[in-house]
Amino acid sequence: MESLYLLIPISVILVFVIGVLFWWSLRNGQYDDLEGPAYRLLMDDRDELPAEMETGRRRDTQAKVDEESPP
Repeated sequence: MESLYLLIPISVILVFVIGVLFWWSLRNGQYDDLEGPAYRLLMDDRDELPAEMETGRRRDTQAKVDEESPP
């Protein structure tokens, strides 16, 4: 019974602190965009390059390798 004299005030303070933190997060826009991060997770990071650009890069890379390799 004596432990309740300590536990009840601690629980009231804890609830108050959690309420203040929740209010702060609402006021600072933490819950404004709930769906954006989920969509960004599904999006690809790389943009696909056209086939002409890919072959041009491969030719340049191959030419550099040929120049650097000993005869």
